Amino acid sequence: MTIHKMKTITFQDTDYETWKEVALASLKGQPFDQLITKTIEGIDLQPLYTEADLLKQADGVLAQSISAIRNSKIETGWIIAQQQYAEDGKAFLVELKNSIDKGNGAIVYDGSVALNWEQDTLAEIALLLPKYPVFIKNISADDAILEVFNLVPTDLRAAVQGAVSALNWSKPKGYVNVRAVCADSWTVHHKGADAVTELALTLAQAAENASSYKSFDEFAKDFYVRFAIDTNFFLEIAKIRAFRVLWHSFSSAYNVEKQIPVLVHAETSLRSYSKLDSYVNLLRAGNETFSAVLGGADVVTVHPHDVLTGTTTASRRLARNIQIVLKEETHTGKVIDPSAGSYYIETLTAELVEKAWKLFLEIDASGGYLKYVAGPLEKRLEELTVVRQDEVAKGKKSLIGTNVYANLDETLLPDVKDLHIEGRFAEQFEKSRVLFSTSQPKTTLLTFGELKDYKIRADFASGFLATGGIWTIESPAFQNVQDALNWLATEKPDYAIVCASPEFIDEAMDELLLGMPSEIAIDVAGKFDEKRSKDWIEKGLSGFIFSGQNRVEKFLEINEKWKGAEEK
Repeated sequence: MTIHKMKTITFQDTDYETWKEVALASLKGQPFDQLITKTIEGIDLQPLYTEADLLKQADGVLAQSISAIRNSKIETGWIIAQQQYAEDGKAFLVELKNSIDKGNGAIVYDGSVALNWEQDTLAEIALLLPKYPVFIKNISADDAILEVFNLVPTDLRAAVQGAVSALNWSKPKGYVNVRAVCADSWTVHHKGADAVTELALTLAQAAENASSYKSFDEFAKDFYVRFAIDTNFFLEIAKIRAFRVLWHSFSSAYNVEKQIPVLVHAETSLRSYSKLDSYVNLLRAGNETFSAVLGGADVVTVHPHDVLTGTTTASRRLARNIQIVLKEETHTGKVIDPSAGSYYIETLTAELVEKAWKLFLEIDASGGYLKYVAGPLEKRLEELTVVRQDEVAKGKKSLIGTNVYANLDETLLPDVKDLHIEGRFAEQFEKSRVLFSTSQPKTTLLTFGELKDYKIRADFASGFLATGGIWTIESPAFQNVQDALNWLATEKPDYAIVCASPEFIDEAMDELLLGMPSEIAIDVAGKFDEKRSKDWIEKGLSGFIFSGQNRVEKFLEINEKWKGAEEK
């Protein structure tokens, strides 16, 4: 095709119904609903979004929503805010200076584990405050780091920018550009909260704090939010955008004529981080960071891939470079709202706004933030956590290297002292790995027939058990049950999984179970009808291994049966 023809070629317009017909044909009899993904927020993610979908969801307020998003962002781009990881104040200062030289743009301190500070170190940090924005979190008023604000000369304090979340602390005079009231969703996020809950609670916290200020304008200039950004790429983009729309509506309730931008500090979530195959956390961090950037965060902190077990100079550099690469290669920092105009993201934003505003009004009507946190919130988080943990345990949500494609050679390192992230998805699998790390049943995949008959089930069973830390060996491929029984009598495994074609299993299981040594636990790879399954279990079968099964529960069952057999 010539260049001229390529430039002049036209394509026939189509519509959603035509596309749907083609999609249904490609599904070969499977229902169209198979293409719809249901989120924990109660949102149905469609396989295709159109302008009509967006206009229907936005219901005539699309232009207002886009305007609200753009007006509530302070400026284009974002601040690279790399957290420092150090054992004392001197080491903190050394690391801070090094990170600034390498591209970090802020002073970030997490007081979860308080450091020892010397006066000369604090004085040096005070010199940096007018030059680099400061972000301090998880501290109380008695943390020595706050002394730096008293060390900055009065005439330079207006130049200091940033945000401090400190319990019972009052800013010294002159820090007009340091925000000190935070709506922090970090904790509830890691306890299982969905995006709707996070957004509604953020507004509820704002309402709780606004009443203590003389004016809403004064409050808004002192207010900021902190979001944890998880791996659900498009939903997390929409979450930040939805907050800005919600903030506009919230501000309007206070009769604000000109919207005051709110600083959004986004951090990579740790609930999807794993101590197993930790380099996969780099991919998670990259995904989360790009979501934060496209969503329009003002400040972004990326946690290193090994933050759970102890960071290194290299891991901190990799975390910092995620943001540097995004800034240099994507140019998203030059646009106020990089994801604007996407039918998918705009529709998702509108859906989150609608659901979050509704929940916020319910919280407000029930007595406000403090009353909700003390009562209904706990139950809501428990329910959400059960759903999330179940999705991971059953493989509906994949954690590469943890509940799928596990590396049995991976060493499970201990947690960093005083660091525990409640609600991490991988923790239940990490416990299983610890359970089988010192001793475990001798496990064999008992194969029958030709390679094509057992390969898929054997690979599945091997991968399934590997996620719990259980090693497997594959038996020779037997052609009859008696040969298999003879081999088992010689090899004496503790645990065997039958891997064969469904037809062979149907015909051979009765004979196999009849001759099976009582000290060997035996499972079948696959799922069979209820009547057959019950019959086999009555004849001595331990159970089954199949897709969609709760793996964590299965690992505990395997351990209990093996330990019970050992005690006998």
